[in-house]
Amino acid sequence: MTIDKSWTTIRRRGSSNEFWNGLQHFLQMAKPFVNDRGFIKCPCRRCLNNASHQLEDLESHIFRNGFMFGYNKWIHHGEPATANAGTTVAGPSGGIHERDEMFDVLDDIISEDVNEDAVGGPSSNEQYDDLFAALRSELYPGVSSFSSLNFLVKLMHLKVLNKWTNKSFNELLKLLKLAFPKIDLVESHYEAKKLMTKMGLGYSSIHVCKNDCALFWKENSLKDTCPVCSESRWKLQSGKRSGKNVPHKVLRYFPVGPRLKRLFATSKTAKLMWWHSTGKSKENDVMRHPVDGKSWQEFDKRHPQFSGDVRNVRLGLAADGFNPFGNMSLSYSMWPVVLTTYNLPPWICMKAEYLMLSLLIPGPHFPGKDMDFFLHPLIDELKELWVHGLDTRDAAYENGVFRMRAVLLWTVNDFSARSSLSGWSGQGYRACPTCNEDTPSMRVIGKTAYFGHHRFLPTNHHWRSNLQFDGRTERKRPPCRFSTTTILEQLRRVKTGIPGKHPNYGGVK
Repeated sequence: MTIDKSWTTIRRRGSSNEFWNGLQHFLQMAKPFVNDRGFIKCPCRRCLNNASHQLEDLESHIFRNGFMFGYNKWIHHGEPATANAGTTVAGPSGGIHERDEMFDVLDDIISEDVNEDAVGGPSSNEQYDDLFAALRSELYPGVSSFSSLNFLVKLMHLKVLNKWTNKSFNELLKLLKLAFPKIDLVESHYEAKKLMTKMGLGYSSIHVCKNDCALFWKENSLKDTCPVCSESRWKLQSGKRSGKNVPHKVLRYFPVGPRLKRLFATSKTAKLMWWHSTGKSKENDVMRHPVDGKSWQEFDKRHPQFSGDVRNVRLGLAADGFNPFGNMSLSYSMWPVVLTTYNLPPWICMKAEYLMLSLLIPGPHFPGKDMDFFLHPLIDELKELWVHGLDTRDAAYENGVFRMRAVLLWTVNDFSARSSLSGWSGQGYRACPTCNEDTPSMRVIGKTAYFGHHRFLPTNHHWRSNLQFDGRTERKRPPCRFSTTTILEQLRRVKTGIPGKHPNYGGVK
């Protein structure tokens, strides 16, 4: 009898029961041939039978990297060298637990980093070994419907949905351990979070000066004092640093590139990422998605190389402040910066699960004119995605790898947030960014009022002669549109201020 080896050539390993059953049969076949230390040669495309691992590690290596090419006679794993090559022995259908749904998740994650067509075989990351170990482990002896990893992921999901505190989560883990002594589960929320970060989509913590002068990032990452105002990076007790370094503020940055790659990692969402090229409105003057707008079409004309690949990503940015404590008597303003993926259809792109949190700007004060410093990490990555792009595996195109680029088309925000993002003050006599220097305004009872809206009406409109507002007839034309050259000249005359809210350096706002 010969052995069915067709499963070794399957590419989408995570979604194939045939691959999983074949792999389990291979491991059972190889089990009697491990050495006295429990090691055996690994036939994955990275190790190529040159390295030996324990049997349980073979499962994760082969699943992650694939089965090596050319190894047709499994002489190191139990196949007799003189076996006939005409009959077939299928892998056993019984005795192997049903493939866990988390294998599909891990396969999508791994496919982001593995290029199976690269010379020398795929790259490998040992961080996945712990995930596969948790995936192989039964939650409880005799329970094959849940792996330890599957149960933990579902438990963390419930924590998020129901807003459990970390303390309550730890207490629940203790209760489960007490009620089921043999359960294979982490000891604390810290350990659970540590394991979940290995699935990707984590975030970076960037320390911030207490006065919002600068980020302790890149060239400032090793400094202990602010390069602008010389304030200490750390909280001090009685003028001295405490035993543990605790920063005054922490900016949390969620990298955009890995999240965009994850959208292409599964065939379902990968197909939706080019909906904008086929889902345009067929009716004239009907706009149901930004792709039907003039801005999108004008961008495509100006950048034909970018628009030539429909998989390149169009993004929108939204930012606003909120009080995370829900207590209106407590003045605190935290600013999330959220990205929207406009490649997706309109009934999906605005759903919460498809919105990407990119920055979480700490309070307690409104960032104001210092918003630019908080946006530095995001802007740097967006520049990288626009200029160079990112090698991405597209699950909808037979795992083809393409260079994904991205562009930020516009921002969506209220007027006060717009002033922070654009730098144009939303207060004072010239607050209107459209009217610019021609903003009609006046002081009314200690506040600035804006009038003259009738000037936007046609010259023969009867409301222009209405005297009810200020007793005057409106004869002015609409404000002129300022050219790019004029606006750039205005920016050239702007004096560069010192950043931050330190009273001796940047002022209060």
